[in-house]
Amino acid sequence: MGVQQVEVNAKGRTLRVLGETPPVQGNNLYLTIDSKLQKVAEQAFGDNTGAVVAIDPNNGEILALVSMPIFNPNLFVNGISFDRYSALRDSPDRPLFNRALSGQYPPGSTTKPFYGLAGLETSTITKTRKKFCRGYYLLPNEERRYRDWKKEGHGLMDMKAAITQSCDVYFYDLAYHMGIDKMSTFLAQFGFGEKTRVDSTGERPGLLPSREWKRQAQGMIWFPGETLITGIGQGAMLVTPLQLTNSTAALANKGIRYRPHLVRAIGSGQTDFVREISTEQAGEYKIKRKANWRHIHNSMVNVVHGLRGTAYRIREGLSYKVAGKTGTAQVFGIAQEEEYDEETVAKKLRDHALFISYAPADEPRIAVAVIVENGGHGSSVAAPIARKVMDAYLGESS
Repeated sequence: MGVQQVEVNAKGRTLRVLGETPPVQGNNLYLTIDSKLQKVAEQAFGDNTGAVVAIDPNNGEILALVSMPIFNPNLFVNGISFDRYSALRDSPDRPLFNRALSGQYPPGSTTKPFYGLAGLETSTITKTRKKFCRGYYLLPNEERRYRDWKKEGHGLMDMKAAITQSCDVYFYDLAYHMGIDKMSTFLAQFGFGEKTRVDSTGERPGLLPSREWKRQAQGMIWFPGETLITGIGQGAMLVTPLQLTNSTAALANKGIRYRPHLVRAIGSGQTDFVREISTEQAGEYKIKRKANWRHIHNSMVNVVHGLRGTAYRIREGLSYKVAGKTGTAQVFGIAQEEEYDEETVAKKLRDHALFISYAPADEPRIAVAVIVENGGHGSSVAAPIARKVMDAYLGESS
């Protein structure tokens, strides 16, 4: 940007130039964003509101970063009119709010693979340990029912079946036996509850609940029931779409987590010099037994490719394997005697739909997280969006 000092008269007319610094071309930024993938992700969302983020799990490069609804940023280039800005600012859809970086949502059942791995790694459970699901869970000496999404229950569940069918009761029981201390400590190692330190602005940290957090934030003790609902990604727990994608990428990468970044390289505007941005490792959970990770991985593959997988709808025509997990997150609490009826609930109070995934499953090149606000079910709403994104990046046709 150049500078010019001028002398003007009372009417603002320039009389003479007193000094001048000529403009110098700034640096060029080379982004990691795949423009074609970005467009596919935006189109896949349709009229829905929410976010989708895609990351290369091998280096943290952000391939797509979509917040819906979008707006035309060119409106701000030469100064936006008051009416146009007011329309954007006051829109109930909040297009100026970057959901991908700043939106904080309950992750729902997308946390189950992480808690499952935590249970195996802490020796709280084994792969073959089974729990009978009758549609609800009871804490010892309590009458309150912690309900499963499937009213009639899932029957006898082991770890693989519980992830494949997203059985809440199995994970209530796992959370009860593991305890909030082990749960929060383990998930923190995958980046939950903290900013990813992406090279952009406006990122929020989400929230990973713990005893200490509740004591400091609310001045209250932690209750066993809170452990249960945290075990299915509800309660106080919050994630951003970027954070959820990066944690999924770390899971795909066997515990290695990279700092996500949007800038691939910086080039001088004056010379041909280009400085590549180096990959930065942000953390690593060193898995104790690879067999534990492999079991969770296979369970996530079963979510998409298994006969009873909750994301079975997206497997038709797939030429590559996908590891995934659906999620449905409640927006408001439901009393013990009430039942959730999507048809009678206002749209803004309907459940959020989520889906996390990475592909190809055995040699991941892309990790994707989708959150559709008030979308209902992750299996039918969020998963198909992720499928289109993965197809586009891996060279498939949807």
